[in-house]
Amino acid sequence: MKIGVPAEVKDNEHRVAMVPAGVDALVRAGHEVMIATDAGMGSGMTDEEFVKAGAKIAPDNPSVYAWADMIVKVKEPMPQEYGLIRKGQIVFTYFHLAASRPLTEAMIKSGATCVAYETIEDRQGRLPLLTPMSEVAGRMAIQQGAKYLEKPMEGRGILLGGVPGVEPAYIVVLGGGIVGANAARIAAGFGANVAVMDVNLDRLRYLDDVMPPNVTTVFSTAYGVHEQVKRADLVIGAVLLSGARAPTLVPRAYLKDMKPGSVIVDVAVDQGGCVETTKPTTHADPIYIVDGVVHYCVANMPGAVGRTSTYALTNATLPYAIRIAEQGVAALAQNDPGFGLGVNVHAGKITCKPVADYFELPYAPLAEVLG
Repeated sequence: MKIGVPAEVKDNEHRVAMVPAGVDALVRAGHEVMIATDAGMGSGMTDEEFVKAGAKIAPDNPSVYAWADMIVKVKEPMPQEYGLIRKGQIVFTYFHLAASRPLTEAMIKSGATCVAYETIEDRQGRLPLLTPMSEVAGRMAIQQGAKYLEKPMEGRGILLGGVPGVEPAYIVVLGGGIVGANAARIAAGFGANVAVMDVNLDRLRYLDDVMPPNVTTVFSTAYGVHEQVKRADLVIGAVLLSGARAPTLVPRAYLKDMKPGSVIVDVAVDQGGCVETTKPTTHADPIYIVDGVVHYCVANMPGAVGRTSTYALTNATLPYAIRIAEQGVAALAQNDPGFGLGVNVHAGKITCKPVADYFELPYAPLAEVLG
């Protein structure tokens, strides 16, 4: 199979979807790999390293798309890439389709097979290709929250851990999954007081067992969320519904009761956000203020730490890329139903029910589409 790796075009996206070791593994298996020139520079990987591993270097992204049977990316295709994707081509990346109707419609129109990292499940029902970036984003959420709580950054002027005689920050984490657990652990390490909210009691029991004493677990209700965000210096949005748009847990009406200069970091922005006032921002222009509350809603947070994120991501995605190249999407989906859940669009039809339901578009079960 011909496997293409374009340079990412999203604002300040420094990750790349393949490392030299991945190129080597694919080439050894008899496949060809083409990478857009300088695609790895943001992660500290040169064209020379990729060539040494066996890749061809293309002068630009259009050349990669035109040549490849399968495109392996990090972030969802941007509008300037829609026209480069062709019928029958496999695109393997983070899609987060429920957050964007234009993207969803463009992928339907393309006739491509869209395999979304974020909805592939393993045999235990976990999301193995989402997990590494959730770990990065959860940890980064606290770093960014700490920065934007500083007064020169429009925040309240709060040090997360406080100092002797001065209380630490109060942090509310909405969601106790991978993002939330990583955020809570880092925040606790800074010395903050942390409340993790979730609707899954078993998950809360687990977190209560493994987290340090300055992390409290709280069952999530609309009333409870309102009460918690009133107290919060920093709110982390860490909610995930696989394949679907994130639910709104913090309506705008709650913001008027929050402390002036408090900060929201909505990691769920990729899936539409769990705060009503969330809108995607970029690393170049990361924040905005609504009702006195600072919002940090960068839609590709891990892209800022490209080297760490690239290696963490490709450790998880490479085995799947190899299996797709060896078996093809149809055979792999039949052999591995968890992989099949990652096929969100195929042959012009939506095969991911949460996406179809959200946009009220026709849904076609993958088994029927594949015949």
